Amino acid sequence: MADDEPGRDFHGADDPRLHALEERLREARSKEAARTGQVTVDADRGYSQGNRVIAALIGSLIGGALIGWLIDRWFGTAPWGLIVMLFLGIAVAFRQIIRISGERPE
Repeated sequence: MADDEPGRDFHGADDPRLHALEERLREARSKEAARTGQVTVDADRGYSQGNRVIAALIGSLIGGALIGWLIDRWFGTAPWGLIVMLFLGIAVAFRQIIRISGERPE
């Protein structure tokens, strides 16, 4: 690139004033687009995370209880299979909830 371009001094370094101006223009354009509705903000992301938490909690508990009940029926260990698998289901649910809560809705 030529040294006589606007925004560059003779050493070829970018002018920091132009970078600041470009950043302010980018922010203003994004705010205006959000204000006029041209940009769709993903507001449903938090709602989606909430649904995933509920599904993980209910699915893990029901799955653990069902597997425990089946183990009790097959091996005649009532109620210990159900109790153990229910607690394992709770542990899995909490692990999934912690994992989901670590994701940030953007």
